Amino acid sequence: MTYGYIRVSTDKQTVENQRFEISGYAKTNKLVIDRWIDDTISGTVSPKKRNLGKLLRVVRPGDTIICSELSRLGRSMFMIMSILNFLMENNVAVHTVKEGYRLGQDLQSKVLAFAFSISAEIERNLIAERTTEALKRRKAEGVKLGRPKGRKNSSYKLSGYEAEIRRFLIDGYTKTYIIDYYKISSATLYNFLRIKGIEY
Repeated sequence: MTYGYIRVSTDKQTVENQRFEISGYAKTNKLVIDRWIDDTISGTVSPKKRNLGKLLRVVRPGDTIICSELSRLGRSMFMIMSILNFLMENNVAVHTVKEGYRLGQDLQSKVLAFAFSISAEIERNLIAERTTEALKRRKAEGVKLGRPKGRKNSSYKLSGYEAEIRRFLIDGYTKTYIIDYYKISSATLYNFLRIKGIEY
């Protein structure tokens, strides 16, 4: 299937410009848009909270996603790279109208995928470094870090996502993808699966 993906930040912005661009691109390249996916939300919002997240769960190998530009997928390099890496690993092609990218399984796409993975790793390391520095600074300022003694964590980061995670596993998504998707540690995921009695 071929999907046209449109995202605007506010309802004041029209989706028609992007729809026009994508439709023109599809016609020029003899592609037929089978389904349109619209988001009226900031690109900083996690994909799982957007219609884009639903799209990522239903695409299959051989599908194509067309968007006006890569920035429609997200507002941070890490988010965009993570989405593209997932799509290319699952043999889903991504076409962009403005940049002219055709990311699929050719050599250029594999080179770009490698660059994407390196960029994402660099950004993860930078985030970790900034977090460590911030914690050291707060500790130096006398701020007590961590959960107070005797208090148990009454909620889980994955609370409310049990059905979605089960769907991911049934559909064959890897636990590595789930960990990256929810931005959690492997221990958090495995503890959640164990507590909920979900086979893995």
